[in-house]
Amino acid sequence: MNHMSIARHFLLSVCAGALLVTSSVQAVPAAGERIHIDATASGTPFPHFWEQMLGSGRAALALRDDYRKDLDAVHQATGVSYIRFHGILDHDVGLIQRDAQGKISYNFSYIDQIYDGLLEHGFKPFVELGFMPPELTSDPAALHPFWYHPNIAPPKDYAEWDAMIDALAKHLVERYGIDEVASWYFEVWNEPNIGFWVGKPAQSSYFTLYDHTARALKAVSPRFRVGGPATAQAAWAADFLAHTHENKVPVDFVSTHVYGDDTADNVFHTGEKIQRRDMVCRSVDKVHREIAASPYPHMPLIFSEYNASYANLPNVTDTVFMGPWLANTIRECAGKVEAMSYWSFSDVFEEQGIVRNPFYGGFGLIAASRIPKPAFNAFAILHKLGGQRLAVASDSALVTRRDDGTLVIALWNYAPPVGDTASYTPGKPAGSTKHFSLDVQHLPAAAHATVWRVDETHGNAVAAFDRMGRPDSPSRAQIVQLREAGKLAAPESMKPRDGKLAVDVPVQGLAVIELR
Repeated sequence: MNHMSIARHFLLSVCAGALLVTSSVQAVPAAGERIHIDATASGTPFPHFWEQMLGSGRAALALRDDYRKDLDAVHQATGVSYIRFHGILDHDVGLIQRDAQGKISYNFSYIDQIYDGLLEHGFKPFVELGFMPPELTSDPAALHPFWYHPNIAPPKDYAEWDAMIDALAKHLVERYGIDEVASWYFEVWNEPNIGFWVGKPAQSSYFTLYDHTARALKAVSPRFRVGGPATAQAAWAADFLAHTHENKVPVDFVSTHVYGDDTADNVFHTGEKIQRRDMVCRSVDKVHREIAASPYPHMPLIFSEYNASYANLPNVTDTVFMGPWLANTIRECAGKVEAMSYWSFSDVFEEQGIVRNPFYGGFGLIAASRIPKPAFNAFAILHKLGGQRLAVASDSALVTRRDDGTLVIALWNYAPPVGDTASYTPGKPAGSTKHFSLDVQHLPAAAHATVWRVDETHGNAVAAFDRMGRPDSPSRAQIVQLREAGKLAAPESMKPRDGKLAVDVPVQGLAVIELR
């Protein structure tokens, strides 16, 4: 991950939340919402852009057993296809050696093991080409403060950089075949506009790096997909496309990043206050419009990093808050972006050092020791959404339809996190239970509902961790208990009557309902 940033709660439960089935529309309390749905209405395409790709810790971690077990869990629960990480060119991956006479040679052993592992576990690489191999750097002292200290300087000699890109590209084609490698993405560097690039001036020197890299890849095969500028804070997209167009540099996609607690000053250069729930999609809309106004108005847009926070905030990324936040992000961003990559899929992650406490506010969907977080369960139930979106007058609902006619509805009750600091803050979020009254027209009489929930009492390992006293190093027995507590709660069934349902959704709750 780096500096920068889905789901909504629908709660139908006899045991934890007042589920009402009615034969007529009842009065909805003040903290409530009535939603009208026509099961046969025309829909619009709703590709699952939020589950095309996930970020991860640095490349070398992909060799670890726990990393690959977390990959399997994600593959089983979601439709994610691509994994992105930093560091494929870092020293610990061992691509480059320079002998005493200055001659360079290449060793692809770890790169092969890393990419073989992704493919064998059902994923494709989204290749971030970075950081600078120490053997090629123009400044050995230009080290990023991440725990593993990657080098972030430009190359000393672009001829050596070009030769490395050429050798890597040819090796990948030889090992995997051009048909396979052409389905990957190649992104040049990571966040050159902030602390991950020391070239001067930052933008023009990055454009030089991009130009060399894109041309070297395309020289091996024009089927390589290459893009950038991989910036933080949704920056540089318009300048990047103007540069590539003017200089006839190959480009196949635009990539950038944003996080929910980025500021309007950094992203939009204004003094306004943008809430965490809206920042990501406001930024997506900004770049979407910049592309539309560029020489490449149909260029694919990929947000290759996003999350609710770029900091380690335990009350944000570890908690059930992420369910409604994720769902609302899907709702707001739909139709404006080809793919969004949640940062990250696992807390097998070392940017701030070796993970000590499983719930320290890490970015992963899965905590250390393979403990699923509420965000993981939110991804799992939002995966059930259909491929067509039906219009609905609500900012707390998504209504979709699958090809077989099944309606899938997400409902949530958004509330800000309790605490916004690096220290966990116990307590209940402000707000009250939200009452939804659904009226589904043209629903067959034989239809039934299946309901999945993520909230304070469903799929929430953090509640169990709190009861344990939040130990820094849980025992093996406690880890087993936390894994069990973090499992997605079993679904519930109900029978609609005349197409009507009434549901209570607790604060920061997300529910997904299938109506078959």
